[in-house]
Amino acid sequence: MPKAKKRKAPITNNIIVDPSSSKPQARRTLIRRFHVLLKKKAQLEHQLSNDDGSKHPHGSLTEVKLALTEVGNEIEELGGLEAYQRMSSIGQGNDRGGGSEKYLISWLKEMMIHETCQRLKQRHLLLEVGALKPDNYRSCTSWLDAAPMDLKSRHPDILEQDFLTLDQSSHRAKWDTISLSLVLNFVPEASDRGRMLRYAHNMLKEGGYLFLALPLPCVENSRYLTFEHFRLLMSSIGFNELKSRWKHSGKMVYYLYEKTSPVQTEMDFSKKQILRSGNRNNFVVLIRD
Repeated sequence: MPKAKKRKAPITNNIIVDPSSSKPQARRTLIRRFHVLLKKKAQLEHQLSNDDGSKHPHGSLTEVKLALTEVGNEIEELGGLEAYQRMSSIGQGNDRGGGSEKYLISWLKEMMIHETCQRLKQRHLLLEVGALKPDNYRSCTSWLDAAPMDLKSRHPDILEQDFLTLDQSSHRAKWDTISLSLVLNFVPEASDRGRMLRYAHNMLKEGGYLFLALPLPCVENSRYLTFEHFRLLMSSIGFNELKSRWKHSGKMVYYLYEKTSPVQTEMDFSKKQILRSGNRNNFVVLIRD
């Protein structure tokens, strides 16, 4: 009698996390798991959309579909994007140091943007991508006009919209500042991260600003990124670093860039390059046509 085939283990390792928990460790575990699952989901969907009948890394076409279903089921079991947003929103509470907008507001005020706007009776146009609350900038309404948006809106005043599907022609050179706070690291595909940064450059006015907030390990502990490599990558798109804030014992890094002309470099940002060895993460941003 032929020996029964051993069923393959699921490609995901389920982590039991209560999505309603507000404990920092539980929240970080959930968010990290979402990143892994969404990246895997994007890889599997890419394999299906480019199917040429050849062998897939995850087996046959049927097995790829099964793996995709398992990933989708785990995402739903963890509460979907709603759970991710809820955890992120908890992290923005005042009892946890407040949201990243306080750094952007502080930097804009250091550059006297608020005084210039009030003197000229103009409003500074801010596109807030990944907004979890509609009123993060309510203290600045006299000089700043914020347009909050997110993939899944949690409030009627937050536009439900994928930044990567925004019409580029209607948004070209429209915004004074674009905020990508804990957004870039949530994009599953490395090439889409690069595309997001290039879109932001296109949508900013000349001399406009990009505010970027990332988990510190994305830059400090990646095998494919260093602080210098990331600075050169951003410069190649056309972003000049004006401000940065982070510390070795911290969890976040905050950047403020000014839109400039792209700087030519001999470095190839379209491919992964191992820059550091050891126990590192795989976060990377790729710039492709």
